[in-house]
Parts: sequence; C-alpha cells; structure tokens
Amino acid sequence: MASIECMEKEFMEYVQKMQAYKETLHLLSWDLRTGAPAKGKKQRFQVIGMLSAELFHMSVSEEMAAYIANLSTAVDRLAPTTKILIKECQKEYEMNKKIPVDEYQEYTLWQSRSEMVWEQARISNDFGLIQPYLEKILQYKRRFIDYWGYEENKYDALLHLYEPGLTVRRLDEVFGRLKQELLPLVQKFPAADKNSPSFLTCRFPAEQQKAFCLEILEKFGFDFEAGRLDETVHPFAIGLNPGDVRITTRYDEHDFRVAIFGAFHEAGHAIYEQNIAPALVGTTVCDGASMGIHESQSLFYENFIGRSRAFWKRNYRLLQTYSSGQLDRVSEDEFYRSINVPQRSLIRMEADEWTYPVHIIIRYEIEKALINGELGVEDLPGVWNQKYSEYLQVVPDHHANGVLQDIHWYSGDFGYFPSYGIGYICAAQLHHYIKQDLPFEQLLEEGDFQPIKHWLTERIHRYGKTKTPAELIMSATGESLNPNYLMNYLLDKYKSLY
Repeated sequence: MASIECMEKEFMEYVQKMQAYKETLHLLSWDLRTGAPAKGKKQRFQVIGMLSAELFHMSVSEEMAAYIANLSTAVDRLAPTTKILIKECQKEYEMNKKIPVDEYQEYTLWQSRSEMVWEQARISNDFGLIQPYLEKILQYKRRFIDYWGYEENKYDALLHLYEPGLTVRRLDEVFGRLKQELLPLVQKFPAADKNSPSFLTCRFPAEQQKAFCLEILEKFGFDFEAGRLDETVHPFAIGLNPGDVRITTRYDEHDFRVAIFGAFHEAGHAIYEQNIAPALVGTTVCDGASMGIHESQSLFYENFIGRSRAFWKRNYRLLQTYSSGQLDRVSEDEFYRSINVPQRSLIRMEADEWTYPVHIIIRYEIEKALINGELGVEDLPGVWNQKYSEYLQVVPDHHANGVLQDIHWYSGDFGYFPSYGIGYICAAQLHHYIKQDLPFEQLLEEGDFQPIKHWLTERIHRYGKTKTPAELIMSATGESLNPNYLMNYLLDKYKSLY
C-alpha cells in the first residue's frame, strides 16, 4: 500500500483533475449563454452531457472510494486543506453514489436543452413550449430525492445542495417572520407606475451604460485582469477560478437601472470568488460556502452600497457625465429617491429593497409545492398569478413578466431561490457589523472601497468553502443568522425617505 503522503499527493492530483473538468464545463456554459452560434448548441449539449457524466463518475469512482477510506483513517497526518477536502468529497460521494451515472447524464442533457428552450419560450410568451422540459426536470429531481432520502420534507434534500443544514422547518420560521412584518407594509405601497419619471426612461445608450459600470466595478475592487463583463438575457456570474471570474448584465436603453444594479449584483459574486485564498485554488473548496453566503455578497454590493445615499453622493455626477443629458437637471436627492421608491412590481430582478423578499417567498412557496407533488407544472402559471395578486396585488399581463422571468427552474435549480432571502438577511447582518468597525458611509462618500472589500475578504471571501455558512456568520458577526437586522434596515431606510 502506498504511504499516506503519496496517497495524499495522488488524491490532490485527482481532485485537481475534477476541477479541470468543472472549469471546462463552466466555460462551455458561459459561452452558451453569452452568444454561442445557434447551430452549434445541439452538439454543445452533447459535449456538456458527456463531460458532466465523466465528472460525476470521478466523484463516485473506486479511486475516490479508496482515497476516502484510506485517508479518513489518517486525518491527523493530513494537511488542513486535505482534511476539509476529504470531508467534502465524502459528502459528495455518498450523495452521488446513489444516482446511476446514465440517469445523471440524461438529466444534464435535459437541463441544457431546457435553458435554450426557455429563451425561446420567454421571447414568444409561450409557457407550453417549455412545459414538457420542466416536467422532465422535475421528474429527475424527485427521483434524485428518493435516491438520497430525506427526514421531514422532500424539499429539504434540495435546500441542502445550496444551504447545508437548512430545513423547511427553519425556513418557514424565518420567511414567516419576514412575511408577517413585510406584507402589511408592502401592500400599502403603490403599484409600479409605468409612467416613471422621464429621466429614468429616456434613452441611455448601452455602450455608455457599460462604460459607467466598468468604471464603478473597478472602483469596487473587481479585478479586470481576473474577470470580464459581458451581456446576456439573464445576468449571472460564473467563476472558472479566482483568476477568471466572468460576470454579465443586461442592457435596457430605456431603463439604465437594469444594467447598473445587475452589474453591481454580479460584481459582488465575482469579488467574493476573486479573493478566495490562493492555497485553495484547484480544489473543491475553492468556492462559496453556500449560495446564501454568495448572495449575501452580491446583495451587499447591489443594495447596501449601490442603493445607498452615500454612494450616490460620490458617484451621481459621474453617472450624469455618462448619460445623454437626461440627468442634467435632476437633483441628486430626486435621483436617489427615484431609485429607492418602494413599489409593488412584477419583476424580481428589478424589485426595490422592500418588496424583493416577497418575490423570493413566492418562489419558495411555489417550488416547495412542486417538489412535494402538491402542484403540477400545468398549474404553474395560474398559481404564480394568484400569489402575485394576493401578496403584491399585481398580476402579470404575459408570462415573460410572470412565470418565465427567471431561468432557475428551467436550469434545474430547485432549492436555490431561498438563498436569495438567506443572503439578504446575511448581508444586512454583515452591514450592521461592518459599521461597528469602519466609517462605512464616509468611505462610500470618499469613494474608498478598499477597507470594505478587505473587511469582507478577511471575514468571508478568503475561506472559500472551508467553513460552513453558520461558522462564517458566527465568526464575522458574533451571532447566528438574525433576520431582525434586515427588518431594522428596511424600516430605518423607509422612514428616512418617507
């Protein structure tokens, strides 16, 4: 038998090979969603399916089983990173071993095809076009849950993929508190006014929006030698490794807020991944601790920085120089209020800070019902409209503003949406505590983002996946997840504006 030292070295090489496959898959996925030729997509799906199956096979192979069995008995002799990797690989092995490789490959093919069909369905406002693909994805998800098993609720198995340790029981409690406190306030807000102030809807050329975004992202600390900004239908960030983290946004020449706040959001994801400790590169723990922690960083940059008065005190004049003159006679205060006005609206990604959690709660309730078989795919548009009518008192006039607006379900990402809510709660908690250590508003007014980025890197970014979400929040703030900070932040901001 090889020595533990030799086996540890071989294990690390094996993990690095897995990461190479994963990086390739991420690059292929990025290309698919940012302009790959339409005629090449069918073959691309086949390639993604084959590579995904190979990566999956490596995670459940006899070699992996041997590494886990032998190295787990000698943890006291292993490097700290190896100890964590063995634990992560064992968790993944035990989950994936229960799923037949051919089924997983079939699932990835349906997943990739579904993403492409979703784009067509959204453009043509045709839910029927995507319905059979979504039904197929749900069949696989339920089958995988049966393989994995669960204790209380089927949906718990999917939550654990994105938020380790989170359960429906706990989430119902947290979201229930937000729903109880937010809904009465939200329902007093006016519906989104289609006749927004003209300066928000006047033409703002996409190239000038992009130039503004690039300048601000660089100020934030986004490293353009380790990343890039591209255009897509549904904004996303994808990290190949800390030296190559790609973000996207969507440009609407008659609503510059879409691109700007989308770019701020995705930059938060990217800054997180660009600042994971170099020692973790090439391993399975060179990633965010959870999607909730990841969303805490994107929402921190989008809302707690990007929608703050202090940020615009510094940067409003800069935005004016990039605009086409529509902001020349608009005061800073008028502009600030316009980007923070609370309104009941249809689009999650364009929602204000107050109504945003309601959008997440709606999705959570729907997908939980879908997974538990309490709701059929054919009923989805009707239930979607009913919940928007009940919670936000607005009803979509077409599916692109309703059930087809997000790509997540059509990519198979069930269990993901709650991470946005958890991330928002985490971001508010981090915001509260960062202000205890730094002159936060003063730094924003001075345009000095480095101390803020450093604070987040030291407490969140550098650890990658070596700490659990609960450990990160506890070490960063001294307490466990607490939704009170989000409610206090929202109420304080609302009172200061109105």
